[in-house]
Amino acid sequence: MQQPPPLHTPLPPPAAAAAVVGSPDDKVTVYHHFNRQVLTRESYDNLLALDAAGPHPERALVTPSLPEGEGCEEQCGIGTGGEEDGVVEIDYAVIKYPMATKAGASYDDLPTYPPRPHFQKKHLHMQLSTQLVVYDGCPKDPYHPASMPIYQTSTFVQPSATEFGPYDYTRSGNPTRTALETLIAGLENAHSAFAFSSGMAALSTITRLVQAGEEVIAGDDLYGGMYRLLTKVSARCGVITKFVDTTNLEAVKGALTSKTRLVHVESPSNPLMRITDLRALATMLRERNIILSVDCTMMSPICQRGLDLGVDIVVHSGTKFLSGHSDTMMGVVCVRSEPLAKEIAFYQNAEGSGLAPFDCWLVLRGMKTLSLRVERQTANAYKVAQYLSTHKLVKQLNYPGLPPNNPDPALQEQLQKEFELHHRQATGGGSVLSFTTGSQAISKKFVDSLRLFKVTVSFGSCNSLVELPCLLSHASIPKDRRTLPEDLVRMSIGIEDAQDIIADIERAFAKAPLD
Repeated sequence: MQQPPPLHTPLPPPAAAAAVVGSPDDKVTVYHHFNRQVLTRESYDNLLALDAAGPHPERALVTPSLPEGEGCEEQCGIGTGGEEDGVVEIDYAVIKYPMATKAGASYDDLPTYPPRPHFQKKHLHMQLSTQLVVYDGCPKDPYHPASMPIYQTSTFVQPSATEFGPYDYTRSGNPTRTALETLIAGLENAHSAFAFSSGMAALSTITRLVQAGEEVIAGDDLYGGMYRLLTKVSARCGVITKFVDTTNLEAVKGALTSKTRLVHVESPSNPLMRITDLRALATMLRERNIILSVDCTMMSPICQRGLDLGVDIVVHSGTKFLSGHSDTMMGVVCVRSEPLAKEIAFYQNAEGSGLAPFDCWLVLRGMKTLSLRVERQTANAYKVAQYLSTHKLVKQLNYPGLPPNNPDPALQEQLQKEFELHHRQATGGGSVLSFTTGSQAISKKFVDSLRLFKVTVSFGSCNSLVELPCLLSHASIPKDRRTLPEDLVRMSIGIEDAQDIIADIERAFAKAPLD
C-alpha cells in the first residue's frame, strides 16, 4: 500500500518543472499537503535553490518528490491545464492512500494510524533528559511553534471521495497524539507506542490479545484494577488467569501450558516492590512463543526500559510519572514488533480508546520535566527510606533503592538477590515505597496525621502522596486473595524539600501510637 511521505520532502526537480514551464513569468501550481499554491517560475526556481541548499528558515513551501527521467510527467500525474497556463499538478496518489486503484482493496486495508518511526533503527543520539526538552513534535510546521499544536478536531478533510489522507478521524489518529506517541516510542526504544485514555484502557487492550480458552499468567502482587480486569472482565470472555509469584521463575515455568498466551508482570510490583528477572523471563517465554507484558509505571522510561531487556510489551499509566501533575488520565502501550503494533492499533481504533488531543498536549508538556522530577523524587525517596529503615514503628520496609535489612535470614537472602537484580535492570530505586507497622490501626492513624502528603490512590505526581492499599488502590482484590498485609502503607515521594517531607512523617509517627 502506498505510504504517505514525511512532512518535509524535496521540491520537484527542475527537470519536471521545465517539462511544462517555459519563461520566468509563467505560473507554476504546486501542492503542499493538499494546499494549492500558484507561483511564478522565478519564485519557484528560488525555492528550488533553497531546497538544494538544505533546510532554510525562509522555506515555506515543500512538495512531494517527483522521479526524474523520461516519462516522469505521466508517472507523477504532471500535466498542463486549469485556470493558469503551465500548471504543474502532482497526483494525490503520492501523498495519500489510493484505495480505488488497488484491486480487491477495502477500507480495512487502511492502517489505523500513520506509520510511526522505527526507533530500533533511528535512535535519538542524546541523553533522555535532553530528548525530553528539545523534542519537537512538529519539526516541519511552516510556522515553527515552540509548543506542539493541539489539533482539536474530530475529523479531517480527505483529498477525494475514494482516497484517504494520513488522518481521517481522531479516534483513529491525530497529529498531537502521534507527536506524543513518537516521543514515548523514542524513549522506550519501541517499534511503536500508543496513547490511551487511561492506564486501564491500555491494560484492557493488552488483554484483547488473548482469545477465549487461552491463558494469562499474572504476578500475584498486582495493581487492583488489573486484578479486577482479569477476574471480572476477561473471565467473562473465556480467558483463564493464573496468579503466580513471578519472582520465582520456576513457579512461572510450572504454570505454563500449551494454552498460555500472555504473561503480565510488574517490576517493581505494586505495592510490595518485588522484583522479577525480566531478561530471564523474556528468554524463557520467547522459546515458547508467549508474549511478555510488563507494567513499568513504577520506574518510568527514565529508570527502566523493558524492551531493551527483551520484553515484548511495556505499559505505563501515564497518569503517574509521565504526566506528573495529577491533572490527566493517560495510559501507553509500547511494543517491540510490527505485528504487535498492528494488533494494538486495531483494538485502539475499534474500541475508541485513544487519548484525546488536549490530554496528549498536557502529557507532552508534563514530560518536559520528567527527568528532573524523577531525579528529585528518587533522591528524596532514598532519604525517606533511610529515615524509615531505622524507625521503631516500621516493621518491614519495601524499597528497591536501599539495601534490605531483614532479621529473617531466608527472607534477607531473597530480598538481597532482588535488590541486586533490580539494579542490573534499572537505574535508581524510584520514588515509591511501602512499609508495615504491625497494626492497621497505627497505620491508619499515621496516614491521617500526615499534612504535607495527600491521601490518594495514585502515585508519581510531583507532590507527595500516601494511602493504605488494602483500603484504596487494591480494595477490589478480595481479602482472601490478597497477598498484602492489612497494615501496609504506600508512599509516593514528591519533589518537595526532603527535610519538610521527613518532618511531616516524623510528626505523623509521633501521633500514631495508640493511647
